[in-house]
Amino acid sequence: MNIGLTGGIACGKSTVSSMLVRRGALLVDADQIAREVVEPGTPVLASVIERFGVDLLLPDGSLHRKKLGERIFGDKEARTALEQLLHPSIRATMKARMEAYAADYPDKLVVVDVPLLYESKLEWMFEQVMVVYVPRDIQILRLMERDKLMREQAEKRLASQMPIEDKRALADYVIDNSGSLEETERQIDTFWTERGLL
Repeated sequence: MNIGLTGGIACGKSTVSSMLVRRGALLVDADQIAREVVEPGTPVLASVIERFGVDLLLPDGSLHRKKLGERIFGDKEARTALEQLLHPSIRATMKARMEAYAADYPDKLVVVDVPLLYESKLEWMFEQVMVVYVPRDIQILRLMERDKLMREQAEKRLASQMPIEDKRALADYVIDNSGSLEETERQIDTFWTERGLL
């Protein structure tokens, strides 16, 4: 069985994915794959540099991710261009890892952590989608605290994603992460036992 795991920024997706992994799930991390596809020497990195400029290369040949982020933030056209360069490789790698895990470990739950799952319309890849949820006001406070942002900056980041309430409405399974870690663990236990996972 596989599930797509998503949520909003600062909702605690990493916390939930690590709880699932501790119980024996296998993790495919889209963010990690996104870093791998632009490692030095990869064709995707070459395409990104060609499109966005050689000044995005660090002395060691790696991508200056922060600078790239600043360059595309707030520029819809640039963000779309970057996604067109990255997404085919990211999706192909995700799919290959999911298939390899399913073949090698047929009894295990495969969790695929995809931050922009709904925005990228990737629901079709998964048997079910789990959304890690916190109300928007908590999301903003956690984001401000985590990234040391002013409220206005946090609001701007949230505005670039689908609203968390919309994701919650689309989910097959919702984990409410607005309470204590113990409460989140209890919800993961319920999910685990309901599905008869070992």
